Amino acid sequence: MYRKVDDFIKDWNVSSAGTMKVIESLKDEKLDQAIVEGHNTLGWLSWHLVGAMGAYGHLVGFSLPAPGQHDAAPKTVAELKAAYEKCAAGVAEQATKLTDADLEKVVDGFVGPEAIGSILRNMIDHQTHHRGQMTVLIRQAALPVPPVMGPTKEMS
Repeated sequence: MYRKVDDFIKDWNVSSAGTMKVIESLKDEKLDQAIVEGHNTLGWLSWHLVGAMGAYGHLVGFSLPAPGQHDAAPKTVAELKAAYEKCAAGVAEQATKLTDADLEKVVDGFVGPEAIGSILRNMIDHQTHHRGQMTVLIRQAALPVPPVMGPTKEMS
């Protein structure tokens, strides 16, 4: 759980930059890559991360340029990148309006009452989880895996 807004913003900037590297490594023709048929694809996961920012942001009172639950996913990496970039910048900007005391406030979370600082921690954890799934699919799609949290095989 975050107790200092500056700590969240620093972590968010690192996390969202890493996710942007992953999205930028995609190719339009590989957006349908899934581990097996019927599972989440690279395109779906990318779009889900944009939408999830909106859902988590809504819980903590952010107003973000995120898609609605039924908005169609973009068909190109350029569109996914633009949507992610815009929404991630919105998270960073909206977070500057919080105070450290705000992080202790309890609001309605996904499964019940939860502190804003905890919801923001979960937002980053959720993004990291799906980014990890994406790196597996990127390698499966024979694309180079970008270095997000350290060197990758492609760098050797």
